Amino acid sequence: MKIGLICPYSIAKGGGVKEIIFALQAELSRRGHDVYVITPQPKDFEVDPNEKIIFVGTATDFNSPTHTTIQVSAGINEKIDQILAEHQFDILHFHEPWIPMISAQILSRSDSVNVATFHAKLPESMMTRTIIKVVTPYTKSVLKYIDTFTAPSEAAAEYVCSLTDQPVALIPNGIDLARYKAPARRSDGKKTKTIFYVGRLEQRKGVKHLLHAFRQLSQMSPDTSLIIAGDGPDRAKLEALAAELGLQNVEFIGFVTEKEKIHYLRTADLYCSPALYGESFGIVLLEAMACGLVTVAGDNPGYASVMKGLGAISLVNPQHHAEFARRLNLLLHENDLRKLWRDWAADEIGQYSYAHIVDQYEEIYKNALKEHGGKKKPTE
Repeated sequence: MKIGLICPYSIAKGGGVKEIIFALQAELSRRGHDVYVITPQPKDFEVDPNEKIIFVGTATDFNSPTHTTIQVSAGINEKIDQILAEHQFDILHFHEPWIPMISAQILSRSDSVNVATFHAKLPESMMTRTIIKVVTPYTKSVLKYIDTFTAPSEAAAEYVCSLTDQPVALIPNGIDLARYKAPARRSDGKKTKTIFYVGRLEQRKGVKHLLHAFRQLSQMSPDTSLIIAGDGPDRAKLEALAAELGLQNVEFIGFVTEKEKIHYLRTADLYCSPALYGESFGIVLLEAMACGLVTVAGDNPGYASVMKGLGAISLVNPQHHAEFARRLNLLLHENDLRKLWRDWAADEIGQYSYAHIVDQYEEIYKNALKEHGGKKKPTE
């Protein structure tokens, strides 16, 4: 099959959706498919032509309730027509098609079979409800061009399910299990313990509550340290809060590379991601699981879709600081429970390998081609 993967985000920056798209490209290409990534052109950013990336329009940053996203400049329909005529894609796979404007511009001109994946879980807030009122008419306008809908979880599917009666297939996100591996041995008998967080430093990620819980944990386990990796708009406020709470064993280390992140996941004693809302899945939880790193996570719908069965013991309401601290202490020090958790994670993680995820997407593509192979653009 000839497949185009549409990425609305800037490939010059990090992000889970971008990583998923390029992982899909790599695995689908390994299986013999001809796969291109179609994305807006970031400023001052070039790639090797052999990477099979097609740039359309230009990228412009703007802030959303959940992350920084990009939009595409208008007036590029002639370029889109040229690309679609040249490549004759069997499948166009649109990731986050509700993000303006690249998906709408391509969808409205596509004669390919169009598959869409809705990744995001929009947070429940007044600002988000206001934005939904603005975005929903735009999103509805593109749904008529989509043949097959997918999402990584029920939380991610919630928004699109409110707009269409079409079925939404659930295909979870994946990770590279060759990259994320548990160390040969972890020592649970150390006196000093380390908790690791990595992510954006913004309100919805709940790091403020982690600091409050860590103050209480420090009274129960004074030899525990907390490493906070990442950056964001709340970093200065969080550093000030740590000082105000008198926390001695907290270190803000800023941005870390992928290699550094894996190092911490393999050497820390506990991973904590106390996100309050806005999570559609939990890729970083999968990364911790693959590394055998016991985890405590915010009890939000996206994370709950990953932490199932015994893994549900990881879930806690971060705003209940006393219970949050007790759960951190429990999963830091109860070694029998830590072993059970690791055994659960080792059994669970295989289903999230990219090979398994791409099996499911290949099936979606084949079924969509069989059902919609003769499709044409709907009449305007």
